[in-house]
Parts: sequence; structure tokens; C-alpha cells
Amino acid sequence: MKFFVTGVSGQLGHDVMNELAKRGYEATGSDIADVYSGAADDTAVTAMPYVQLDITDDTAVRRTLEKETPDVVVHCAAWTAVDLAEDDDKVEKVRAVNAGGTEHIARACKKLGCKMIYLSTDYVFDGLGDQPWEPDCSDYRPINVYGQTKLEGELAVRNNLERYFIVRIAWVFGVNGRNFIKTMLNLGKKTDTLRVVDDQIGTPTYTYDLARLLVDMALTEKYGYYHVTNEGGYISWYEFTKAIFDEAVRMGRSEYSQERLNVYPVSTEEYGAKAKRPFNSRLDKRKLRENGFEPLPTWQDALRRYLREIEF
Repeated sequence: MKFFVTGVSGQLGHDVMNELAKRGYEATGSDIADVYSGAADDTAVTAMPYVQLDITDDTAVRRTLEKETPDVVVHCAAWTAVDLAEDDDKVEKVRAVNAGGTEHIARACKKLGCKMIYLSTDYVFDGLGDQPWEPDCSDYRPINVYGQTKLEGELAVRNNLERYFIVRIAWVFGVNGRNFIKTMLNLGKKTDTLRVVDDQIGTPTYTYDLARLLVDMALTEKYGYYHVTNEGGYISWYEFTKAIFDEAVRMGRSEYSQERLNVYPVSTEEYGAKAKRPFNSRLDKRKLRENGFEPLPTWQDALRRYLREIEF
């Protein structure tokens, strides 16, 4: 089986390529840069074929995929800068990437007859209530540009293909790229006081674990919508931050101790981010077990493993 992966300079695309290399599959990675810009010491990924691809260029997408002839396309590339997406001069660019680029790939997959895995987000919902969102729920009410354009990408996949997996994820962190954990660790070194939102609830997702599941999915015909995060229960960003620092202290990093670093909860309104955020990012993952897929480990376990992988 041959794979084509977009967005390999990002957290998830990078780990998907690693997982494929580890299992011995043939795979080509792509991103908008003319050279792969991932971790320089990651020989597993850098040894894999790489092509430059701007997914907003329909002709380039079609020609590239026709040349590569994959059996599966794992579409990780996306505009993920949620606040920046709200700028008036960025909206069409965000739409061109998240919606237009996804449609280009879906059409190419249709022509080639290959499977497609599209990574989406809980942001396609309005984030209200306190019940987990079910994967087949179609009560879409995105509250920001990012969510709206990712939904448009979902619809492009669904309307063009029959052999697809739409996988919604949340609160993503990985070794190759920026994320909430790295931000908190860096801020914790520079200040003795942090204020973190405590009224947005969800579950983190470690890309290393997610990559394994995506490859498992690709080997099946169990198509449709799925929700995936690590197990371990629902938490707030404030609770996640406390857990990050507690684990760092257990690793001997006293600069993150409660004696030196004070972490206070604040509301979303008090924090004042530019883009609206969902309060309820709980995702129902029962469909994974129902279709025979192994759920991800707990986020607590993932956090421990992750902090031992990165330098901070």
C-alpha cells in the first residue's frame, strides 16, 4: 500500500510519516516549502520521499497525485492559526487552504480511486452544552473562520468521495511544531504568574498516538466520521496546564513548582482571544471501539511520554 501525506512539516503529518516509515510502507510527504522543514535529526522522515505542493493549486495537486498514484492520501495540511484567520485580509487565504485545497485533493482522489483521510476539528460545532459531540452529528454551527473553513473541507470530502475517513481531533500536541504544552513551558520559565482559561473543556491529542490510529484506519474499509483524542477524561486548559507543570516537577524541573510559579484560572471572556472558542470540546469516541479500532492511551500517559521526548 502506498501513501501520500500532506502537511508533513506540521505536528501530525510529521508523525504520520514516522509511523509509515516504522511499518515499512511506501510513502511520499508534501508541504508548501521547497524542502522538508521538519526535525533535522529525524532520519526516519528525512529519508522518505518529499515533494513541494501548494494544495491551493488545483493543477499542481492533480498532477502530483497522478504521478505518485497513492492508495491512500492522509490530508494533514491546514491553516490552523485560529486568531489570525479572523483578520479580514486572511479569510480568503484560509478558505483557499482549508476548503479549496481539500476539495482539490478530494477530486484528485476521486479520479484515482484512492482512499482519503481528512483531519478536521471540533470547531465545526458551536461548542455549547456539556454533552460530548457524536461523530455523525450534523448540527454544524462553527463560530469562527477556522471552524467554518474546516467544515467546508469536510463537505468537500463527503460530496466528492465514498471511500473517506473524516477524523475530528482537538487540543493537538506533537514533537515537531508549536503547541499549547510548549507555550506553557516557555512562559513558565519567563514569569512567575500565569492565567489560563478554565471554562473550555476537552481532551488533548498526542500526534504520536494519533498517527498510529490513522494508519490502522487506512488499512480498513470502515469509512465515515470519527472522533479521536487521547483517553483519560475531560479537563480544562487550566487543569491541563497544572498537569503539565506537575509532571515537569516530577522530572526534576523545580522551576515549574507551585512555590515559584502561580497559575490562576480565568474565564474565556476575561482572556479575550480574537477568535471565539468552543466551551465544549468534548468528543464522543465510542465509534472507534465499535469499529474495532484501539483507542489512544490516556492523555496523562501521553503527557509523560511527550515531556520526555522534547527539550525544555
